[in-house]
Amino acid sequence: MSYFDAASSAPLHPVARQALLAALDEGWADPSRLYREGRRARMLLDAAREAAAEAVGCRPDELVFTSSGTRAVHTGVAGALAGRRRIGRHLIVSAVEHSSVLHSAELFEVTEVPVDRTGAVSAQSYGDAVRPDTALACLQSANHEVGTVQPVADVAAVCREAGVPLLVDAAQSLGWGPVEGAWSLLTASAHKWGGPSGVGLLVVRKGVRFSPQGPADEREAGRAPGFENLPAIVAAAASLRAVRAEAAQEAVRLRELTARIRARVPQLVPDVDVVGDPERRLPGIVTFSCLYVDGETLLHELDRAGFSVSSGSSCTSSTLTPSHVLKAMGVLSEGNVRVSLPFGAVSEEVDRFLEVLPGAVAAVREQLGAPTPAAVVRDDSLVVDALGKRCPIPVIELAKVIGDVPVGGTVRVLSDDEAARLDIPAWCEMREQEYVGEEPAERGTAYVVRRTS
Repeated sequence: MSYFDAASSAPLHPVARQALLAALDEGWADPSRLYREGRRARMLLDAAREAAAEAVGCRPDELVFTSSGTRAVHTGVAGALAGRRRIGRHLIVSAVEHSSVLHSAELFEVTEVPVDRTGAVSAQSYGDAVRPDTALACLQSANHEVGTVQPVADVAAVCREAGVPLLVDAAQSLGWGPVEGAWSLLTASAHKWGGPSGVGLLVVRKGVRFSPQGPADEREAGRAPGFENLPAIVAAAASLRAVRAEAAQEAVRLRELTARIRARVPQLVPDVDVVGDPERRLPGIVTFSCLYVDGETLLHELDRAGFSVSSGSSCTSSTLTPSHVLKAMGVLSEGNVRVSLPFGAVSEEVDRFLEVLPGAVAAVREQLGAPTPAAVVRDDSLVVDALGKRCPIPVIELAKVIGDVPVGGTVRVLSDDEAARLDIPAWCEMREQEYVGEEPAERGTAYVVRRTS
């Protein structure tokens, strides 16, 4: 089995396993106690904090360990906003932030900064979003779904000039290197770099106003209540140091492998859109979307072939709503596949994936078939009734009938699937047809497409 979903959770690093087992024997006592076992535990905790701080590029007393990356985000956002409550309750986030950031932002007044088609923000857009009552800005260092690296240093400079602290979610990138720029707060999650799950990092720079929320606790500077999971913390710090030592060499290898996937997939599979920035990206992530494919079915086909991958397709979600990241980018969501290679992934596994993928996509397209669309021709306009049909059926039916209208004619696709709002314009972009827009319909929405060729 080839595990290609390291962006969700990386396999436990061998160093993490060794450190975890050792710390189970040595680090079980309360590190706040003064007797011998407590002092031994405190030494392990202090050493782990120093190692993690060195990797982040901060002071040890600026870093605390939390119970997860999500908890670090929630604590960081709430504490920073509480510390600046006299300024206001306005928060700036990018449209492609991790759900932990977006859920935290729901409690406040929020401005979402848009991204371009590669998934990147501009520093100017953050500057334009600043208001007198802006208390905090948030930006991920790199996107978790498409791998695009954000211009954190530029955004941090704009925020600093405006007097607004910047919280950086570095979950995806910290294993590859420190986050550049004058950021104010930083969060990360150990299981993203091969550490154990249940360990997060929260860094608050000296001088940043911060007021921990919730009941007071004496541990971790009052910012992470509860008894420290010392064995997991020790393993997390040890694995972060280990992957950093390998990062430069491993990045070269994984970039070559993902570049191979980016280049070969469009050659091997028709009607594919490879998304994300082709250059400013994490080494191991490559994402593409396949037209006329049900994402969940494709993932099952690849799983049967021995590949574990993930997807941002609406078809793989219980809510049947498209990925907010792909939606913000304005790219195709149907048949979406994210390949995120772990440290140590080998060339032979990638080559086998490229051999298997065309057959898997073809099989899914054959399973879906091409349902005969309920189409009505009205002069030079054709109406396709795709009501009650989920992605990718509305787009399949559009593709089947676009040739039935003359050049300049239109097709109106009636759909009540939210994913159609994203996928039909994306299809037009890929097939060089004109997306006219939406029109009200008795049921659902009419998406109007004009044939240009």
